[in-house]
Amino acid sequence: MQYRGSCHCGKVAYQVEGEIQEAFSCNCSLCSRRGGLLWFAPRDHFKLLSGQDDLTSYTFNKHVIQHQFCKHCGVQSFALGQDPRGNKMAAINIRCLEGFEFDRVPVKHIDGRAF
Repeated sequence: MQYRGSCHCGKVAYQVEGEIQEAFSCNCSLCSRRGGLLWFAPRDHFKLLSGQDDLTSYTFNKHVIQHQFCKHCGVQSFALGQDPRGNKMAAINIRCLEGFEFDRVPVKHIDGRAF
């Protein structure tokens, strides 16, 4: 399945392909404040459609995930990083996907504070 997502103002838009079978809710210091629901897709299934110059990146802790924020509206609709095996991944905030019913996806809670 192919999905389209964006930030609130629409300057940053992307498409991503895959099957969303579950989402992750993380309790780390950033995610607990942001409140996103994450789904991970291989980076080659992710394509930024617009807004490269409208993004700003934030890293913390181990600096392995580049949290991407729209400079205009402040929404983080995705992040870029690697899984523990070194595979490049895109962490998609499924709350930012167009027409996606995120409340129908099972949510797994991750203890990000422990990392």
